This record gives sequence, structure tokens and C-alpha cells, in this order.
Amino acid sequence: MVSWYTRLLYVATILALIVVVMGAWVRLSDAGLGCPDWPGCYGSLIVPKTADHVGEEHKALLERPLETAKAWKEMIHRYAASTLGFVVILIAALAWLNRRQPGQPVALPIFLLGLIIFQGLLGMWTVTLLVKPVIVMAHLLGGLGTLALCFWLLLETRRNTAQRIDTRSHRAPALAVAGLIVLVLQIALGGWTSSNYAALACPDLPTCNGQWWPSEANFAEGFVLWRGLGVDYEFGVLDAPSRVAIHITHRIGAVVTLLFLACIGMFYRRRAKTDASRRAGTYMMILLALQFSLGVSVVWFGLPLVLATAHNGVAALLLLSMVNLNHGLSLEPGS
Repeated sequence: MVSWYTRLLYVATILALIVVVMGAWVRLSDAGLGCPDWPGCYGSLIVPKTADHVGEEHKALLERPLETAKAWKEMIHRYAASTLGFVVILIAALAWLNRRQPGQPVALPIFLLGLIIFQGLLGMWTVTLLVKPVIVMAHLLGGLGTLALCFWLLLETRRNTAQRIDTRSHRAPALAVAGLIVLVLQIALGGWTSSNYAALACPDLPTCNGQWWPSEANFAEGFVLWRGLGVDYEFGVLDAPSRVAIHITHRIGAVVTLLFLACIGMFYRRRAKTDASRRAGTYMMILLALQFSLGVSVVWFGLPLVLATAHNGVAALLLLSMVNLNHGLSLEPGS
């Protein structure tokens, strides 16, 4: 019989994936400041129909004009994230109540709760600090971290059920862990590229503005993480050379990630000791090829919203495939 704890982990994992994809949709459609306050929208928990419906005490917020389409995108994303937060609270509570049951993890569900609280703060700071790139990137990584941790807990629960509560500690091989780290770094680079509006800084392929190595790239300026408070980063503040530096770094990272993860996938397809791990390597390689193709397509077709959002969504699925591979390898004999 499936426990409520397991059911909630299924719900949380699906919700976390939805929230990540919706967050990308909001960011890429320039709706991150559709509601200039937090947690409400122009002082209300629903989007006002017109500026005339904004309360007098919140009229000052109309310095940023009300665009209801963008505001609704942002608020629907907040509703989904709040629902996810409530589910995580229930997961942590059940883990604590069942802490004496064999195989019931407690530390990770509590950590997940802390992560979701911090993720909520990052969501608030994304708005109050006017989509500061380092906060937007951290918010993306926090969302993906939440997704990965929900999925890991789900895999652990399914393992304990299948193996009749195996509580031994396991470790994934260093190579698989390294692959996961490389992927996370590349995702962070993607978040930095998107939040600095550098996705089309190099509109041609495989060259960048007609050059194999753009001479005007300004790496020192492109990777300044903190530029003080009070700066509105909507639509970006960097000049073209700085955005080129960010874009070309993301491209190089994509090639390195592609080659490294492809080698890992081929290695474990041959060397893994279980069919499950070999399948995990195959799934990862399929998603890796799809993600690289989407990255190329995003530039080739000029950043269409659907393709750019799909690029973020497949990145999340690729991360889950790497988590799945690491988890499967950690269960193999001798791990």
C-alpha cells in the first residue's frame, strides 16, 4: 500500500517541475516584475482588473504600469509555488511523525522544508531587488534543487519499499557525481545568460557575430555578480561586449557538458552492473542530445518563447536523469 508520504512526494515532484517550467515562462516573457510587490499584486492576492481597482494605499506601485497579462503569469506562478510549499510542509511533518519507522528519512525532508522557505525568500528578493541577475540565478538553482531533492526522496522511498527497508548508506561513483556537478554549473551559466538578457548576444552559429572568438567580449564586466542596490535589471544593464562574453561562455560550457556527460552515459551503459543503471544512462543521453539541440534551435530561430521555455524544461528533466543515474549507481554492489 502506498503511504501518504509517498503520495505527497509524487505530488511535490510533479509540482516542482511545473513551478520550474512556469518560472522560466515568466522570466522569458519579461513578466518577472508583472507584480511589483510581494506576495500580493498591487496590494491584492488576485490581479486587479484595471489600475482603477488598485487601492489608494498601493497607488504608488502604479509607477510600474499594470499589465494584467504579465501580472497573471506572475501570480499563477506564485500560486503554484505556494501550493508546493504547503505540500513540502506536509512531507516534513509526516517524516517527523514517522521518524521511528525503519527506513524513514527525517533529515532530508527537514532540509527540503528549509530549502523551500529560502526559495520563497529568493522569490521575494527577485521582485524587491528588481530581478537582480544573481538572485534570479539563485532562484532558478533553488527551484531545481527543490525538484531534485523531491525526486531523490521519491526514489529512496521506492527503493525502501522494493527492498523491504534497506537502510544501508550508499555512495554514487565519483564520476557520476562529477557529471552532476558539471551539469549544475552549466545550468547556472544558463540562468546567468538568461537573467542578463544575453541569449541572443551571438545571433549566428557556430560563430559569434561572424568571429570564432569575439574580440570585443568583456569577461570582467560580464561576470560581476553584485552591482549594488536600487538598480532595475529588467531588460538588462550590460553593454553588448559584456553580454557576448556571457553568451560565449555558456556556449563553451554547453560543448564541455555535452562531451563530458556523453562519455559518462556511454561508460555506464557498458560498465553499470544493473539494467536499471544502464537504462538511466540511456535516458540521460537522450535528454542530453535533446537539450543541446534545443540550445542550438533557440539561437537559430531567434529565441522563440516556446523553444526557450522548453530548453529550461528539458534542463530540469536532464537534471532528474542525472539524479536517477547517481541514485541507481549508489545501489549497485560495492557502492
